[in-house]
Amino acid sequence: MQHGLWEFATALYAQEGVAERCLQAQDAHGVDVCLLLAGLWLERRGSRPEAQRVVALRRLADAWQDQVTAPLRHLRRAWKTPAQQDAGLAALRQRLAALELDAERLLLERLEQTAADWPPGEAAATWLERLCVEQLPAALLASLRAAAAAQD
Repeated sequence: MQHGLWEFATALYAQEGVAERCLQAQDAHGVDVCLLLAGLWLERRGSRPEAQRVVALRRLADAWQDQVTAPLRHLRRAWKTPAQQDAGLAALRQRLAALELDAERLLLERLEQTAADWPPGEAAATWLERLCVEQLPAALLASLRAAAAAQD
């Protein structure tokens, strides 16, 4: 695959229904969307999901989510209702949403850097099951894989 992880993720996320399915995976099933997107990207590349690779990506993503992204998301969500009545808070909430997106982009870049030396085309991969989504319904997994397969 020619595209980097960020480019792949943004193009995939822009497809009809993909954002909603990713948020469903996150909110209803506790899945890290960045790991989900990285898993889809690695499957497209054909990189082998060896145990140490899976552990490296999970450790990186878990630490980043705990220390950076989750606190930003929690605060942004906590301000949703109060921001409807307070224009100043609404503006801060928008800036917080931008920071959250920046944090996700940095995580995706770091996940890509971690995988940079993993050769593509090694094997038919099952990254999603190994990384983060053993708890997702099969239909949701299949729809996300189909959307990823539609990427060029």
